[in-house]
Amino acid sequence: MQNWGYDSQPILAPRVPQENMTSTDGTLAAPSGETDTTTSPPATSETRSEIRFEDLGLSPQVLKAVADAGYTTPTPIQAQGIPTVLKGRDVIGIAQTGTGKTASFTLPMIEILARGRAKARMPRTLILEPTRELAAQVAESFERYGKFHKLSMALLIGGVSFDDQDRKLDRGVDVLIATPGRLLDHFERGKLMLSGVQILVIDEADRMLDMGFIPDVERIAKLIPFTRQTLFYSATMPPEIQRLTDQFLQAPVRIEVSKPATAATTIVQMAVTVQGDDWAKRHALRELIRGEDVKNAIVFCNRKRDVDIVAKSLQKHGFSAAALHGDLDQSVRTRTLDSFRSGELRLLIASDVAARGLDIPAVSHIFNFDVPFQADDYVHRIGRTGRAGRTGHAFMLVTPRDEKNVVAIEKLMGLSIARRAMEIAPEDQRAPERPRDRPRRDDRNKNAGRGRRSNGRQAHSHPVEAAVVHAAPNPPRHQAAPDAARQRPDIQKSAPQLEAHALTDPRPAPKGAHTRDAAELPAFLLRPVKLPALKPARKTEVAERQPESATET
Repeated sequence: MQNWGYDSQPILAPRVPQENMTSTDGTLAAPSGETDTTTSPPATSETRSEIRFEDLGLSPQVLKAVADAGYTTPTPIQAQGIPTVLKGRDVIGIAQTGTGKTASFTLPMIEILARGRAKARMPRTLILEPTRELAAQVAESFERYGKFHKLSMALLIGGVSFDDQDRKLDRGVDVLIATPGRLLDHFERGKLMLSGVQILVIDEADRMLDMGFIPDVERIAKLIPFTRQTLFYSATMPPEIQRLTDQFLQAPVRIEVSKPATAATTIVQMAVTVQGDDWAKRHALRELIRGEDVKNAIVFCNRKRDVDIVAKSLQKHGFSAAALHGDLDQSVRTRTLDSFRSGELRLLIASDVAARGLDIPAVSHIFNFDVPFQADDYVHRIGRTGRAGRTGHAFMLVTPRDEKNVVAIEKLMGLSIARRAMEIAPEDQRAPERPRDRPRRDDRNKNAGRGRRSNGRQAHSHPVEAAVVHAAPNPPRHQAAPDAARQRPDIQKSAPQLEAHALTDPRPAPKGAHTRDAAELPAFLLRPVKLPALKPARKTEVAERQPESATET
């Protein structure tokens, strides 16, 4: 049996601690019906031989594509996973984010698919991803590593036209990468048959199950032949999904190159204590960004609403920031990620949709604006930095109500996160908002009309309107307005002119006219109204002439 050792630290992952190693010979075989757990062998002075991609049984075409991508040394999950997949065994791969899990199943799949031919509407392999971004990233990996093979691929995600996806399926695909929802949509429309799937990959398995895709995953697994090869890959493997792994996998090989739910040792973690509300957290976030040497950073929020609020706040203060969450259109999400990868965008404000598996190189900082509700999500969030052996920094803003979740994170990771307090200077503190002046309940008139409540504030704040009502009461219905007054255009005055005329008019009110205080009137009657222009009323003249004609007869 070949002895695997490492001369230096791997490129994409830190060396695994000695206490987590259970074997030193790199054996992958397992007794029939049992689950084999293999870990990375320790690097000692006696075992100096360094494993290379050429030792994993890959074809020259695949090796050339890997070399063109700039990789020379496989990571532990790749070194142990690739030979296992080539043997046709089911795999449970547990490794830290950023350790190359995607290449650990794409490389052997390309090697297997090189022998065979695709049929129309019958994909040969199926890869399920929890998010659109992660599915698109896996598709890019297949294009990069399979450029010397004539393999067809289809990407089935939401936000894209069904017609384009149907045309690819009709031509036949070797690799089908999809999210569960869009995959079932095509299947129910009769555009897809899963009876020819040979390999099923469930990437980010724990997140797939936590996001509520359990019924969809179970249904898809039942549509695929039971003779398939199933691969589970994730950074964490909670006990709740052990039942599903027992149901989906047959005698799997468990490849665990690191302790579950651990972060890379290249990440410097810090918890920043903030006393105050969300405004204080946004202020603390801006101070951290200004104080740190931030090349580019991802800011994580728990809610989509907070993602938009934080992004707008940073933009208002002159930062290059943009939001990314599930409610945005797919074209906007793709354009935002491309801008962040290219360096045009400095700060990416995202929900957990961007926390799992996204390969964004050289992210210098991670800011947790909100402490995640699930402790596992913290591991995936900070896993976006400190990749490929680089040093990363992860900050978490903590308020007094977040202490319970912080304790759960520290318990899961088995370490204590360093803390520092963030105090806001007195000149930077927000002035308290003045409460709105509201009328006392005693000032509200209880004699207002039914269905309308009198508003004392409006009655006292518009004395001119009150004077208009008092000086010019409504005339009785039986009294008709003079025709001359209706025909004269100079009487058609605007509301301000009528108010001034009412205040200066010395004529007393008509006898018998009922005058009402403005406080007794409903509020809607106190609003200024623009009077419409009146036309000459010819019907009135006809009505006045009728009695004269009657007397003559």
